[in-house]
Amino acid sequence: MGRNNGQRGWRWDCIGPLAAILALGGLVRLYGIGAKGLWLDEAFSIWMARHPLADMLGWVARIDQHPPLYYILLHGWLALGDGEAQVRALSALCSVLTIPVIYLLGRRLGDHATGLLAALLLAVSPFHVHYAQEARMYALLGLEAALVMLALAHLLTDPQARTRSAEASGGRTGGLRRGFAWLGYTVFTAAALLTHSTAVFLWLAANLVVGGLWLAERRRGRASEPPAEQRMRAPGLPSWALAQVGVLALWAGWLPALSRQALGVYREFWLPPPTLGAVIGALGAFASEFFPLHGPASAVLALFYVPLFALGCRRLRRRPSRLVFLAVLLATPVVGELVVSVWRPIFYDRTLIWASPPFYLFLAAGIRQLRRWPAALVAVFVALAINGLSLRAYYRDFEKEGWEQAAALVAARVDPDDLILFHATWVQIPFDYYFQRAYNQPVAEHGVPADLFDQGTLEPAMTVHDQPRLRALIRPYARVWLVYSHDWYTDPVGRIPAVLADERLLLDVWEFKGVQVRLYGGG
Repeated sequence: MGRNNGQRGWRWDCIGPLAAILALGGLVRLYGIGAKGLWLDEAFSIWMARHPLADMLGWVARIDQHPPLYYILLHGWLALGDGEAQVRALSALCSVLTIPVIYLLGRRLGDHATGLLAALLLAVSPFHVHYAQEARMYALLGLEAALVMLALAHLLTDPQARTRSAEASGGRTGGLRRGFAWLGYTVFTAAALLTHSTAVFLWLAANLVVGGLWLAERRRGRASEPPAEQRMRAPGLPSWALAQVGVLALWAGWLPALSRQALGVYREFWLPPPTLGAVIGALGAFASEFFPLHGPASAVLALFYVPLFALGCRRLRRRPSRLVFLAVLLATPVVGELVVSVWRPIFYDRTLIWASPPFYLFLAAGIRQLRRWPAALVAVFVALAINGLSLRAYYRDFEKEGWEQAAALVAARVDPDDLILFHATWVQIPFDYYFQRAYNQPVAEHGVPADLFDQGTLEPAMTVHDQPRLRALIRPYARVWLVYSHDWYTDPVGRIPAVLADERLLLDVWEFKGVQVRLYGGG
């Protein structure tokens, strides 16, 4: 990536540009952060975080598919309030903090300009803005993974990290930095694993990189090594093994629960098998999610980003170990999720969020490869224009599920003697989040096919054996409200509406984003 004079020292002239990029990243993440209502998973996060910690860990292990770290952090964060903006602010903070981390990573692997360009691309990324404005664990996962990459890059590019004599020659400051790098790699790898189970591919990628460096060093021998400033070197085997033991020790307490969760996902999960279009779509989301042009016009993304990515690869060829480092970090989660999806589909762009920093570093290297500054300036302008259009589409057009509107409608029309039924059971959580704010009288609520989590599963499917219970529930009530959502997965043949149609007349139907409200009466 070109000469990198003084990359290990701080460049005070970069503080102003980095501060401006941070301000921009914070602005686009906070703009309208509370304007959209909570969707199902966000409301579930709040429901989980409201529990005492011991109860929360039990619920996570029993009904969820994710580790508990995000919920634990959100539990403390709720002291600031549980409104939409407050709960999403935790994700926004994590996303903003990722910006200086990718700057430091780009500076470590290349130079200050590469770091600033990568930070700018991440700052205005609609993909990252999206998950910065969502009360889920993905922005936290992105931050943790970026910190792991930074710590690993430090360990692999530090020529003094191999021997004790070199350690001594590096001085106290150098030894302290390396100590923090080892600690950072260990702690943040474990934190990522405790935030999302697919972070196992991050751990795998780190070991693939280090293992590849060991094999390369053994094959070529010392005499043919390139200059120190151009290479990465594997850390000593005892130090690396100790770090992996540390990761396992920090993660070990959750492994029994993880095994139960993994078996549950293997038995039943809602994602469809991945296609080539899904893979391309994930990379397109990294480039500019919510890009408003569709059909042939959307090819402008490929026409801009593919050549820029190729230029980044060309620049990185000068330092092939850095090229391999970023390529492995980018490819491992994609390939890993595709391989697992042969048995149980798990491929999902949001779980790949930690692969996006290497992607932006490739693009930043591509801009640096444009040798004339006017060409580089044009590339930056085009990237900002593309992401600006996508952000505009996100703020204006992207809708989350309409629980706020559905709850307001029912609250305005419900009678205390009515019954409210919820399908698929846990949709009661987002509905009640809004309904209980607008309606302060008791009203009967039940889940279908079972009350909330009575079956110990997150999304129990409606079967023919559940129909007698449903009939018994509705018979004492003159009017029944059905809050119907996610039926494609848990009631695909429409058993619930069929039973209600047998017992009551359908009086009205209201449609909202991702949710339908039906009112039954008479009969």
